[in-house]
Amino acid sequence: MSKHEWRADRKQGDPPVYHDHFYRSSDNRLTLYARIYEGDGPPLLLMHGLTRNSADFEGLAAHLAGEYRLIIADQRGRGRSDYDPEPENYTPAVYVDDMMALLDDLRLSKVGLIGTSMGGLMAMMMAAAEPQRFNSLILNDIGPVVEQDGLDRIQNYVGEIAPFANWQQAAEHCREVHSDAMVGYGDQDWMDFARHTCQQLPDGRIAFAYDPAISQGLSGDDQTVVPADLWPVWDQLDTIPTLIIYGLLSDIISPTTIAEMQRRHSGPISTAAVPDRGHAPMLDEPAALAAIDPFLQNLER
Repeated sequence: MSKHEWRADRKQGDPPVYHDHFYRSSDNRLTLYARIYEGDGPPLLLMHGLTRNSADFEGLAAHLAGEYRLIIADQRGRGRSDYDPEPENYTPAVYVDDMMALLDDLRLSKVGLIGTSMGGLMAMMMAAAEPQRFNSLILNDIGPVVEQDGLDRIQNYVGEIAPFANWQQAAEHCREVHSDAMVGYGDQDWMDFARHTCQQLPDGRIAFAYDPAISQGLSGDDQTVVPADLWPVWDQLDTIPTLIIYGLLSDIISPTTIAEMQRRHSGPISTAAVPDRGHAPMLDEPAALAAIDPFLQNLER
């Protein structure tokens, strides 16, 4: 189906259509899930942050679907992917292996990567491991150095949280936790945020759509969410076209880190600051889209 036919099938304002894709994890123990939005252009693999899932990219997908083939995965322990009975497997290295298994399952040999937060760490690791397979990087509010203040803040809200009685309570909780990072959000924005990050339980209550055990790798000597030193990984990506998007209010990536990333990168690299956003922009903001569109178009040319 051409992108023109695809668009003709949609009414104005309708969300883009995706189909479900299930596949086996890299260790063949779990069934994992990805949304696939078909499109005429080259494939892009989109990877979410620590507590999020494929719904996180609905705004960006509405903008890009039809132009590009979008593969948006739920990492193990999130969304519609199986939870892992062995929480020690909730690490970026294992997620990277899962993403390679997904691309192999789809028989994709050349892909662009878009990663938010933890997904950006994964994108860097993937491109360093198989540089011939990945033709571009869009990193959303993440770099080789993760600021401790931001990690401490995330640690405070990730983990076992009692289910909410209804969607309104879930939306209010999301507002409480994330309002400093999402300046200007209104009531409907917070309800959408909750519906992207939570799920309804069989008894009607609302819970976050992730395994609470993912929090075990966030602190202490067992901290595995952020690899110890990613500068050697970054240095292996010095020729890959890269776009760094960051929130002006971010507590995860610093201006110093961004400047050093630019200094050590010899290939095409650009940055885009998103106002009124902390960690992390949703990538549907005008400032983010204004950077993403020409970056992807230049790659095609």
